[in-house]
Amino acid sequence: MSNLSPAVRDSATMLRRNLLHARRYPSLTLNILLTPIILLLLFVYVFGDVMSAGIGGGGADRSAYIAYLVPGILLMTIGATPAGTAVSVSMDMTEGIIARFRTMAIHRGSVLIGHVVGSVLQAVVSVVLVGAVAVAIGFRSTDATALEWLAAFGLLTLVATALTWMAVGMGMASPNVEAASNNAMPLIILPFISSAFVPVDAMPGWFRPVAEYQPFTPAIETLRGLLLGSEIGHNGWISIGWCLGLTALGYFWSTSLFKRDPK
Repeated sequence: MSNLSPAVRDSATMLRRNLLHARRYPSLTLNILLTPIILLLLFVYVFGDVMSAGIGGGGADRSAYIAYLVPGILLMTIGATPAGTAVSVSMDMTEGIIARFRTMAIHRGSVLIGHVVGSVLQAVVSVVLVGAVAVAIGFRSTDATALEWLAAFGLLTLVATALTWMAVGMGMASPNVEAASNNAMPLIILPFISSAFVPVDAMPGWFRPVAEYQPFTPAIETLRGLLLGSEIGHNGWISIGWCLGLTALGYFWSTSLFKRDPK
């Protein structure tokens, strides 16, 4: 407990620092939040009838497409959040704050934990706000039980944690803020080439493996199964495997870079 208390105290201090930074730079948070909301409204009210007709075999049903779309938009919201984390970590690296923290009598892991927990909290809040917009325009999940809602929330949090650890590593490995922003782009682009907007079966054969064998598609299909009662199959275990693997990779990558002596 004597070792745990300083670690918890220092991590809470770093978390408070990162939340204060997020409050002082609201434009980055607003951009992360507005992008999925704009995409949700665009695909529902501009492309909704056409997309639902294509998926439904000729019958246009916008409400059905809203149900199909929302799980993908929620995962897309999480995919956009770590980009801000990568930029924030890179700023700390380039401005010398990380080097200063290395010389202070604080728990070594608290700096990274503060970034990760702060980003995950931002992702959860963003998901709740985007979900509220989705409910306002007609999304319903009447068949999901309380346990399924809890599992869906746990999956979203697990995905956010995995992507955030990867973003921390990207931020620490980047030579400047611009490079960190560019390195985080795959986390934003991958949901667009997943099953977020159309089923994988509707994609061209040469493109289908790109959408199928990536972390977002099984997570989206698992979330659809939990919220809408569709078949989950093996997607649940695959999405958990992706999350645990990316979390471990991001954690060891970030901590190894943090422990490395500055040049």
